[in-house]
Amino acid sequence: MADYLVIVESPAKAKTIEKYLGKRYSVKASMGHVIDLPKSQMGVNVENNYEPKYITIRGKGPILKDLKSAAKKAKKVYLAADPDREGEAIAWHLANSLDMDENAACRVVFNEITKDAIKESFKSPRTIDMDLVNAQQARRVLDRLVGYNISPLLWKKVKKGLSAGRVQSVAVKLIIDREEEINRFQPEEYWKIEGTFQKDKETFSGSFYGLDGKKKSLSSKEDVDEVLAQMKGKDFEVDKVNKRERRRNPAPPFTTSSLQQEAARKLNFKAKKTMMLAQQLYEGIQLSKKEGTVGIITYMRTDSTRVSRVAQEEASQYITDKFGQSYLGTGGVSKAQKGQKAQDAHEAIRPTSTLRDPRALKEYLSRDQFRLYKLIWERFVASQMAPAVMDTMTVHLRNDKVEFRATGSKVKFKGFMKVYIEGNDDQKKEEDKFLPPLEEGMIVHASKVEPSQHFTQPPPRYTEARLVKTLEEMGIGRPSTFAPTLDTIQRRGYVSLDNKRFVPTELGEIVIQLLKEYFPEIINVEFTVQMEDNLDEVEEGKQRWVEVIDQFYKDFETRLVKAEKEIEEVEIKAEPAGVTCEECGHEMVYKMGRYGKFLACSNFPNCRNTKPLLKEVGVNCPKCKEGNVVERKSKKRRTFYGCDRYPECDFLSWDKPISRPCPKCNQLLVEKKTKKETQVQCLQCDYKEAMQQ
Repeated sequence: MADYLVIVESPAKAKTIEKYLGKRYSVKASMGHVIDLPKSQMGVNVENNYEPKYITIRGKGPILKDLKSAAKKAKKVYLAADPDREGEAIAWHLANSLDMDENAACRVVFNEITKDAIKESFKSPRTIDMDLVNAQQARRVLDRLVGYNISPLLWKKVKKGLSAGRVQSVAVKLIIDREEEINRFQPEEYWKIEGTFQKDKETFSGSFYGLDGKKKSLSSKEDVDEVLAQMKGKDFEVDKVNKRERRRNPAPPFTTSSLQQEAARKLNFKAKKTMMLAQQLYEGIQLSKKEGTVGIITYMRTDSTRVSRVAQEEASQYITDKFGQSYLGTGGVSKAQKGQKAQDAHEAIRPTSTLRDPRALKEYLSRDQFRLYKLIWERFVASQMAPAVMDTMTVHLRNDKVEFRATGSKVKFKGFMKVYIEGNDDQKKEEDKFLPPLEEGMIVHASKVEPSQHFTQPPPRYTEARLVKTLEEMGIGRPSTFAPTLDTIQRRGYVSLDNKRFVPTELGEIVIQLLKEYFPEIINVEFTVQMEDNLDEVEEGKQRWVEVIDQFYKDFETRLVKAEKEIEEVEIKAEPAGVTCEECGHEMVYKMGRYGKFLACSNFPNCRNTKPLLKEVGVNCPKCKEGNVVERKSKKRRTFYGCDRYPECDFLSWDKPISRPCPKCNQLLVEKKTKKETQVQCLQCDYKEAMQQ
């Protein structure tokens, strides 16, 4: 019989920890929370200082009974839930359920699940941190007061199954605001003049800069003609050459937010998937027989970029051995992320050992686990490496009063770029852009001078990565809230994804408009940020959680009464689709579903015929020649292209067809996307061309 009982959240975590602690310890899993507010009612007594009504979660009774039985037999019970507010609350609920002494040193926390970290943490257990617990209680109660009061109102006035929450409502409002900004956008014309220059046998490109040494913008064809008229021939003199060395520093190791952003950019993972995989890597992976089960990354809910001295030293030794002393950086980064305080009790997300090279672990990991671990490992190792050094060169080319400029750069010393380069939503991959050896006074010839018309573009819609970054920069939500927030707003039908970018639905716009009118604080960014700061102060012991809730609820309750009286029932009218139902002959209408609009019979419920809303791509079906190619969604929501005459015609393509035929064989051309670029390719022959932007 084991002398000590250790309780964690998950069986995977329990299995890993039990191996390190030995036979005197029994490790059991609570399977997350065992105690919580009831689902069937609000569970908060507003009249009695917002006292929460906690119950055993349905289905968790046998687990709690088993834990109570094990606790009675043990000499001591240790509570080892995750090292955050949620974990502290789980430990507190367990302590109360198991009748443990509230002053007992029973709480054990660790940032990584490795043998040394586990053994060290059990040397210094502490009491439960009630400030952390109260911060979690405050968030839980606040979300209940908002959700369980506004949601029924939305069900009654708009549609069943809706919900409202502080962070999710702000996220939807940001998406709607961006869409309105795009719709209001007025494109402005501008022009560029690009030149192709030749020096001996080498060519390079440059762009028009200005006249008489002053920068000039080109807003019309007339401006371009004026510049071209001032050029005398095609020869340019090298007027000035500026050479300098530029250093580029590595990105810091991952926080929760930056991990979600980079996994979206580089691996095409949704935030929810990223966190699920990170949890698996943290809790433990079965490696070789010698190593057994081990956690291979540190705790994955953090907004700190701090790195322990031990981890820095191990990484330094690895970098020196692998690449040489010149590649070694000055050490780890420790800073708060922009817009919020860093919860510095945690480290950044990093491998528990730099020596576990991703390639050596590949056979033990699933494909997606491997890809995420490799991303985390490379980012951390790169963060400890020396800056990259770039040689840059700017050349001023003059033809009478007309000035062009050419820039070039090349990597002089790769530094951290030998391992990893941070992704970017806006820019293409950086590549060397060489210029030939040029000196002042040299003459170069312009073989081409080509003007081109352009128009300014509206701001882009939010991708998951952009939205997470924006929420983080504004200080809205915390590391653990981003993934569930993005998942919720899609499941509720408030937004949909179009080409991996968020688009608000009619339903989302209706709900946000109601909140804007009757509960403006719920969608107010400043209010939401202030509330997060208040919760942080509860965690730090600077505010009482009941007072934080009370300050919010007094005004909220008044607004709630007003909204109940004044909000009229919203009828989301079905929009005629202009086609008839092939089953009963009634008109088909547009309906709003979980994944956006679809076609449904207006004779519902007598006729339950529904059809997906198909988006034509402007291409005739290459197989049957009668139908049109339309965009469809697979069961896993992946976009593909097929004939609108399916099942009569079974044409299918994962790549988007384009309207013109192949100039070589007259067959179908498609957009072929790779990690680096999008190309136009023929499905029949070897014809390829660059995609015109």
